[in-house]
Formats: sequence, C-alpha cells, structure tokens
Amino acid sequence: MDVWWHTEGARRPAVFVIHGGWWSGGDKKYMTQVSRSYSQLGYTVVNIDYRLSGDAPWPAQRSDALDAITTVRRHAALFNTDPDRYVVVGFSAGGHIATAVGTYGDGLPGLRGIVGVSPVVSPLAAYADGEPGVGGAEQRKLRAAAVALAGGCTPDQCPKTWSSMEVPFHASPGDAPVFTVHSENEFVPPYESEALKQALAEVGVPMTIKTMPGVQHSAPLYRERGVAEAVDAWIVARLGH
Repeated sequence: MDVWWHTEGARRPAVFVIHGGWWSGGDKKYMTQVSRSYSQLGYTVVNIDYRLSGDAPWPAQRSDALDAITTVRRHAALFNTDPDRYVVVGFSAGGHIATAVGTYGDGLPGLRGIVGVSPVVSPLAAYADGEPGVGGAEQRKLRAAAVALAGGCTPDQCPKTWSSMEVPFHASPGDAPVFTVHSENEFVPPYESEALKQALAEVGVPMTIKTMPGVQHSAPLYRERGVAEAVDAWIVARLGH
C-alpha cells in the first residue's frame, strides 16, 4: 500500500482507496490521482493493492483490505492519523471489496462510511446478467470474472463462496453508512446497489444511491460533472474536517 500522510497538525481522518480491474487486474498506481486529491483535502490516504483472482480466490481480496485497515490503525501514530475515523472508497471490483469490508461482521471499529463507484455489489446479479444471450459483452466478461473470483466455480458448484461474495447477504445493524454511484445504463446497473440498500434498511443502516445519465463506469463516471464533489461532500459529513 501507498500511504500519504501529513506530518503536522492534529491527527487526520483516513481515506482508504481500492482500485478496480475485474478482480483480475488493475493496480493502485491507477488511483494515484484520486489519492492525491484526497491528500490535498487534508486526509491521510491509504491506496492499496490486493491479491488478484488469478493469484488467490475470494475472500483473499477482502482479507487484504481488512489487513491494510488493521495495519494503519495499529500504526496510527506513525501516520498521524485518527484510527477511529476512516472511510473506504472503492471503484468497480474495488467497490465490491469496499462494500464487503463494510458488511464484514457487525461493523469495523472506526469505520464511518463506505463509498462505491460502480460497485459490483451483487456478483450473483452480475452472473445472471452475463448469461449468454442475455447481457452484452461487458456483462459476459463480468460474469466470467466473478466465476474466476470464486475460484473457477459457478453459484451452483460452490454456493457458500458465492454467498460470501454477495454483499447484501451480510448486512447487519453495526455496519457503516454507504454511498454508491452508478450510471443509469452502465453494465453494473444501479439495481445492484438497490439490493444492498434494501438489506441495510432492514437493519437500520442508511444508504444513498446517486445515479447519473449515460453508460460511464468506474473512474470515468467519477470524473463526470458533480460526482467527485458529491462523494467528497458525503465523506466530509461522515469524517468531519
């Protein structure tokens, strides 16, 4: 992980950033610009890598994100950060990991919020949407990527793994609030987030979904007018400044 921290002043709240890439590719270097922007806003920023699906199946990716959080909280004094004020921001497949972190157990200590930009909240929905003859090329690719994440097996072959991957199944009362953004017609549709919103509502956890016109996905969606600003405002409301 790359950690951007401020050496002067009071301990800062932290923003953890998780890159996308179909769980099988991508790199934290693609999140450098986003990380820099949050650092300039005054936060400690932790830009993480995680084991890719070709190296290790689920839940290795979630475990790596949890380990990064634990490590930074343990060394909070070194990084001049507040271990009890942080959010996690994930893009696409990284948004799946982020929301899975948010619903891990009955809430993590100090976690104030989760942001997903085009998050694959429901791999089961992605699997169904990518069925041959149903979805487009990107949805078929996402279906195959979800199967790879599960270690090469389908929902019928390893239901426990797919259940573990399915974020809405794990909503609990102590979870942190969630904010997600989707394009109305992108290949990771807003209804994946709607399933999580309903599950969280049933346990009393608030979730906000912002939808934008068009088909932009992940980082290009984040760069659409007003999206980064809306994310920043939501984070400030959770962390203070």
